[in-house]
Amino acid sequence: MTTMIEQDFYYTVEKPATAEFKDRGSKFIAFAFPINTIEEFKQRLEEVKKEHPKATHHCFAYRIGTDKNVYRVSDDGEPSGTAGKPILGQIDSKELTNVLIVVVRYFGGTLLGVPGLINAYKSAASMVLQVMPATQRFIEVPYTVNFDYSQMNEVMIVVKQLNCTVLGQDLGLFCHLRIGISKARLQEALYRLGDLRGVEVKKA
Repeated sequence: MTTMIEQDFYYTVEKPATAEFKDRGSKFIAFAFPINTIEEFKQRLEEVKKEHPKATHHCFAYRIGTDKNVYRVSDDGEPSGTAGKPILGQIDSKELTNVLIVVVRYFGGTLLGVPGLINAYKSAASMVLQVMPATQRFIEVPYTVNFDYSQMNEVMIVVKQLNCTVLGQDLGLFCHLRIGISKARLQEALYRLGDLRGVEVKKA
């Protein structure tokens, strides 16, 4: 029996990118976006549709989550399986997540057929991922840190030294700090923060 090792990081695209692929008159413009939520996906897709309102198709695929189990594909009127799945295949071939790829098509008058469409969408997605190579992101776990204002300096020293991400804060006489702690340094962070007098650390 093989035991799966849980990783402390994942790969995604660092920032938005664009690439173009042409085949027999049709133009395929691919957009890659880093996303973290379904809401971000909807926003990015709407942006592309507004930028290319006259495109005949707006096909896409995304995968979200460090366990990579949230995904969706769309052929947007193309023959079933000719667009979304080939796009998702390129995301998966690079072992990426938290990624959206949208490929818009301007029809050039010549039918490409099913094999041609699959190749075109696959090629466009592959090209945009070559423009923006993958980057490694450490998986963070959200925690809430509660402490008296007089302990601010001690808490923030630990937060900065361990490169925790500040997700939210409410700073008064009694402070509430919401942080993201890298899984790779989780035990160290919990130990150091928990060792501070009167500091309460809870998983968010």
